[in-house]
Amino acid sequence: MDSYPAQSKKMIHLPIAAPQPPETDLKQWIPLTSLEKMSETEYDVLIVGAGAAGPAVLWRLCQQWGQSGKRIGIVERGDLLIPTHSMNIATLNASRKRDFHKNISYPLGKSQPEYPGASQVFALGGKTLFWSTASPRMDPSDMQEWPISYEELAPYYNIAERIMNVSKGYTQDSTLTTIMLDILRGSGFPEATELPTAVDLSATKFGQVHSNALFSSIAFLGSALNLRPFDLAVNARAVQILFENGNATGLRVMSPDMKSYLIRAKTIVVSASTWETPRLLLHSGIQGKAIGHYLMNHSKIVATVKIDRSYFPEVLGTLFIWKPRTAVQPYQMIIYGPDLERYLWYPVFENKEILPEFDIGIETLGVVEPQFENYISLNHSKLDAYGVPEIQIHFSYSENDKTVIGQMLHATNHMIASLQATIGVKNRQPDLSFYVPGEDYHEMGSCRMGNDPSTSATNTYGRVHGMSNLYVADNSVIPYSGAANPTLTTVALAIRTADHIIHQLTK
Repeated sequence: MDSYPAQSKKMIHLPIAAPQPPETDLKQWIPLTSLEKMSETEYDVLIVGAGAAGPAVLWRLCQQWGQSGKRIGIVERGDLLIPTHSMNIATLNASRKRDFHKNISYPLGKSQPEYPGASQVFALGGKTLFWSTASPRMDPSDMQEWPISYEELAPYYNIAERIMNVSKGYTQDSTLTTIMLDILRGSGFPEATELPTAVDLSATKFGQVHSNALFSSIAFLGSALNLRPFDLAVNARAVQILFENGNATGLRVMSPDMKSYLIRAKTIVVSASTWETPRLLLHSGIQGKAIGHYLMNHSKIVATVKIDRSYFPEVLGTLFIWKPRTAVQPYQMIIYGPDLERYLWYPVFENKEILPEFDIGIETLGVVEPQFENYISLNHSKLDAYGVPEIQIHFSYSENDKTVIGQMLHATNHMIASLQATIGVKNRQPDLSFYVPGEDYHEMGSCRMGNDPSTSATNTYGRVHGMSNLYVADNSVIPYSGAANPTLTTVALAIRTADHIIHQLTK
């Protein structure tokens, strides 16, 4: 017997839902704007470079300006590479990430006998796609010679740490870190603590996805994109800043097919890197005695120590410890493992072997003083494909730097001896070496900030001396190296520069 009512047997007529067409022409993982279109727009702010600092400036402008009519553009020399930090990608582990990084990098140091370790990454996100996420603050003692105080920068450190998810939580439940901290603190390193890292440790819940764990500047771009529109062009090589009577008027940009475009802007922020920012300024004819000078990096000693696995319980965890610099020790130390980077970061897909012994790494980074004689110049006899002179790096360590390196070596040997006396594998000689300049990717200072135009390239907000609307925001503005990894400080300074620009444009 049919239990359905008679009317249900009749055909029910409903409107046919038409397929939904796309609302935009998006064909990649981030909206892009052509250089042709950007050349038709005058921007309130135009940013050059998408490493750490450029997207930080962009994010702050988008956050503070909201849905105002301000026009913001950003151009990046490189192409789209990956949409997140490399270790957030399921197919990459520590060794594949290292090879990927090396293979896509431009080996600048091959032509630089005084700075052989240098390399560059030309891609949206730059080196933040591969960085260690180590995010300590600059020690106040390192900022005593700065033109701004630690107290003035502290609020911007707070902002940077919040947006970058900086905390000491990555190793919170690690037995390896806990035991190692006890050993180090009892062996003459009482300042040892967990290393602040830029890692989102939040769990995915209530529909909020936290898959982008390790921070890269792609996160700045994503956050900015959801605040307000901006224009972004990749494969856009900035070749010349146009200016008149101390006022920047625009940027000449070239595409890979050698077409040239002029993008007009009321304010330009150059965030191209410690190498490329002075290169662009010098090639553009921007005057400044200090532009390209006072190049710094960190002196660096690395050691590998073999550890006895039987000293630790079954659940080992990971190791990321930081011994910050002190007023009398102008260096910091980072201890990481197990098996160096192999199990410091490893994907859930990778089987973690139980080893009878494993390696830990020690990196000691020292303060390098700014010297006018350490500088970047243009080699006009060697031009790149865009007609821009290649750079030549002039660099050497001072006698003070060498003294610091001696202190670093003593501290590193002390730490090695302390570990070998307790948990080190017997009769295993540790590997100990000094990194060649540039291998740590911590270049700074080539457009340093300051109050005196004869010894600095920019003022305390990153505005180029003698220019009313041209700014620098990247590692190059750091005036004294300090001992800490520079990325967090660079981001904090970039946000501060963005706030200054906002104030200037809303007067």
